[in-house]
Amino acid sequence: MLNNIHALILDMDGVIWRGPQWLVKPAELFPRLCDAGIAFTFATNNATRTIPYYLDKFSKSGIQLETWQVMNSAVATAHILSERLPAASEVFVVGEWGLESTLVETGFRIGSKDPKAVVCGMDRQVTYDKIKTAAGLVRNGAAFIGTNPDKSFPTPEGLAPGAGAILAAIEAASGVSPEIIGKPQPGMFLQLLKILDNRPENVLVVGDRLETDIAGGQAVGCRTAALLSGVSTSEMIESWRPQPDYIFPDLNALVEELVAK
Repeated sequence: MLNNIHALILDMDGVIWRGPQWLVKPAELFPRLCDAGIAFTFATNNATRTIPYYLDKFSKSGIQLETWQVMNSAVATAHILSERLPAASEVFVVGEWGLESTLVETGFRIGSKDPKAVVCGMDRQVTYDKIKTAAGLVRNGAAFIGTNPDKSFPTPEGLAPGAGAILAAIEAASGVSPEIIGKPQPGMFLQLLKILDNRPENVLVVGDRLETDIAGGQAVGCRTAALLSGVSTSEMIESWRPQPDYIFPDLNALVEELVAK
């Protein structure tokens, strides 16, 4: 039973949408959570977008979110690097505009002359030359940072290669393993737990990917719910240890049970 759940930390890809396809009707679904007194936030490993992009996307779907309700691995990565590197440090980016703009807004310079770190996320325009440059910089001592380890992500046409696939190429070429910032690492979850001001046992982490959403939620002591609307299948969930606390076909079914208690 979904008892004593005060807040949700929700993944987005495979939970709220799959590619351009919405899996829920936000204007109908999220007011039900508000009426039930259940807070909700979003945590995605997708570093290709900015927080304003997500706020605008939800706004167009009929739901207004606050900035604090959305976190992605680009923001988490920029935050971690800002604590480690001198102000205005140069970083080399293998990633898209969401990651680059987030790093620039945090005060970093994008370049390849003498970067302190190579930051890699999902990059649908990645080239051989970019991978070659990144691998060379890492071999020469630049820190190797991965926004997230997702090897694939769900689309209406099936699974597509994700940031993890690009990280693997750079790792193979450089001989250096990346430090991962996003899920399943605890940073994003701990930041959101602090924002939600809730104990982990009263927060439900909801996601479609076992090795990031579920593993990350379990690592910080939250309860977890695995959904079948994205990457993970029933067979994959059954073999996962430790098991998620709950399994639902999609977010609609989860909310239906949560608000009906």
